[in-house]
Amino acid sequence: MQTQTIFKRIAQGFILVSAIALLSVSLMAFSNPQSVMSLVQVKLTNTDAFSSIRGVYGGVGLTLFISLLYLMVQDVQKGLLFLSLLWGFYALSRVITLFVEGPLGAFGRQWLIMETLFFIIALTLSWVTRKARPFPVHP
Repeated sequence: MQTQTIFKRIAQGFILVSAIALLSVSLMAFSNPQSVMSLVQVKLTNTDAFSSIRGVYGGVGLTLFISLLYLMVQDVQKGLLFLSLLWGFYALSRVITLFVEGPLGAFGRQWLIMETLFFIIALTLSWVTRKARPFPVHP
């Protein structure tokens, strides 16, 4: 029982760290969309561009943050599986870019490593927390 609780807390901590990371980008996008795009040396030149970045990174990021908080409390296993999809597809997107457009810059390489690591952590925690669950007792 103690091991199960420890793994659950570790998993919840990972979900919270992921949620806060997404929230930080979301808040940055809401307050100053250009600051998000400056991370990849892109200049926003019209209000539609500002609106799109504010919506995608700000609005969607905030939705992800709230969803992750809910899953962290209500269903840790689903939260971990959701994060494995999120981080895995972020990493896959960078790998596709690498093969289609060419080598990534320093930003892209750094985040490919981080997203791959987060993907592996999410999958590992999902597997470990599933293994740590006691078998259901059937009457």
